[in-house]
Amino acid sequence: MRAEVFGDVFCPWFYIGKRRIEAAASQVTAAGRVQIVWRSYELDPGAGRILGPTAAEAMSTWWGVKAPERIAQIQTEGRLEGLELNLHAARPVSSFDAHRLIHLAAEHELAGAVMERLLHAYHTEGQNIADPQVLEQLGVKAGLRTVEVRDVLGGEAYALSVRADERRAAALGITSVPSVVIDGGPPASGTQPTARLRLLLEEALSLPGQQAVP
Repeated sequence: MRAEVFGDVFCPWFYIGKRRIEAAASQVTAAGRVQIVWRSYELDPGAGRILGPTAAEAMSTWWGVKAPERIAQIQTEGRLEGLELNLHAARPVSSFDAHRLIHLAAEHELAGAVMERLLHAYHTEGQNIADPQVLEQLGVKAGLRTVEVRDVLGGEAYALSVRADERRAAALGITSVPSVVIDGGPPASGTQPTARLRLLLEEALSLPGQQAVP
């Protein structure tokens, strides 16, 4: 069974959702039969590579006087999943190259590991995930070969793959992340509690054609 997860690296809820989705997949009865596929989704396709306001400052612009309360909620939800979300240090930038790097990683079955490096670097350490040098360092630490990472970041490799994911998201009606699509079904929120996500996976596994082979 395939669980496609659409998300953007600079979305804190995606980091939280990643933890919950992975936990849910590991807890289902037939855990080894759940394949998580990370799909690209840019929340701000027009963002550049130069660091600007922090995530917290941007949220203050969006939410006004409600911003402190919402920021605190995000950080609390993050702590419940063992995450340190430094919204006052993270600065939103273009995530396009980061998504291309994840597609390279998927070719080597390292997408989850690279995604984890990217999320930690951005949300916890406040690193610039649009900087090619930062991306190279994170990719190599996750197990990718330096020469491959440089080739990808120095060209246009996987650009079409990112765009294909985004077209699929649009076709599915996805407008927020993280969103989970289980075996081509309707999108579901990836920020639901782990227990609820596990139930969704269990229900999908119980459908005809998903029965375990004796």
